[in-house]
Amino acid sequence: MAYVDDMRVIKDENPFESMMSRFDHAARLLNLNPDLYQVLRVPNREFTVYIPVFMDSGKIEIFTGYRVQHNFARGPAKGGILYAPDLSLDEIRALAAWMTWKCAVVNIPFGGAKGGIVCNPTHLSPSELERLTRRYTAELIDVIGPERDVPAPDMNTNEQTMAWIMDTYSMHARHTVTAVVTGKPIDLSGSRGRREATGRGLLIVVNEAVKKFGLRPSETRVVIQGSGNVGGTAALLMHESGYRVIAISDIHGAILDQQGLDIPDVLEYLNTNKSLENYPKAQPISNHELLELECEVLIPAATENQITSQNAGRVKCRILAEGANGPTTANADEILERNGVFLIPDILANAGGVTCNYLEWVQNRMGYYWKESIVNERLEDVMVASFHDVVKYAETHHVNNRIASYMLAIDRVAYVTQIRGIYA
Repeated sequence: MAYVDDMRVIKDENPFESMMSRFDHAARLLNLNPDLYQVLRVPNREFTVYIPVFMDSGKIEIFTGYRVQHNFARGPAKGGILYAPDLSLDEIRALAAWMTWKCAVVNIPFGGAKGGIVCNPTHLSPSELERLTRRYTAELIDVIGPERDVPAPDMNTNEQTMAWIMDTYSMHARHTVTAVVTGKPIDLSGSRGRREATGRGLLIVVNEAVKKFGLRPSETRVVIQGSGNVGGTAALLMHESGYRVIAISDIHGAILDQQGLDIPDVLEYLNTNKSLENYPKAQPISNHELLELECEVLIPAATENQITSQNAGRVKCRILAEGANGPTTANADEILERNGVFLIPDILANAGGVTCNYLEWVQNRMGYYWKESIVNERLEDVMVASFHDVVKYAETHHVNNRIASYMLAIDRVAYVTQIRGIYA
């Protein structure tokens, strides 16, 4: 059994190929047993469902839904649900595998999963979205659950979506099952601190990287691509921690102030106007220019494939903390490493969300809920320990942080798989 050739051509835009090329590289460096390699390289299960929905017009439309369960070795599968018109099975596969490695990197007892529905939620009414969500849940009722697969919100889904899923599952179970999903409203057994958890996790790992390089927050320029829940929260928390956030963007463009943006004012403007366009207190720039600004910390927190082989050579940050899933392509990694960029990879940098989801699941199963300060303290404990685990692994094995994070995650999953054995 041979590993996949490193010399194969990886297309920048294919997230599954980018993820698998990194997996193959890490597996080779670990000298992973070929049999274990075969097991870990493929998803455990894939489901495609076709969902009939009564539209408000009275007509029926058929939507396509996916759920990929990548691995169960360390515990129930865990991963979000996306609603998007351009969703593909390849993307879901990549994100499910990412979840396996992400959970293993932060050492929480979950495997990885991901799901989604091909739709444009902006074209659907709230009642159509509810019917779509409930039917999707019903189609997967036998394969999700607190001990099987625990969904969470992701792109274009939210607390309301999770409430519908929880209610649908509970109706079938004939009793309330809060632990079937995470990311629920606080009044419906959600966790305090969850909404800010991914952004807070970014702050925590950036703090550790800044300490490593002997920088001071007040002298550290931060550029953030994205101003949604992840990017906006990270920007606010970093501003409150004394960092100089000089640029931030939304889908329409970016704004820049070398002296540092007033982030609360920026976010208030964004909330009121639904766009950063025409923000009067900063210079407008393009999203492409934002990624190439000179800074100490760059946080791509928007979407995948933003830093590619085409622009990686023009990235001028010292620390790159990946807030989004897969914002840097495999082809760009080598360029960034050659240029001395200290990378905090996505499966570590944005793992604050899944870590807090784990804390919500634990609280649901106990029926006892912590105050926010305790949730944040436990989140910080996990993120700090995981950051140093990855950095130590990188230094020990003489690899970059991306490969170190994959090696650490694969090593943990492979060990558990080997100890459990293959049931046949």
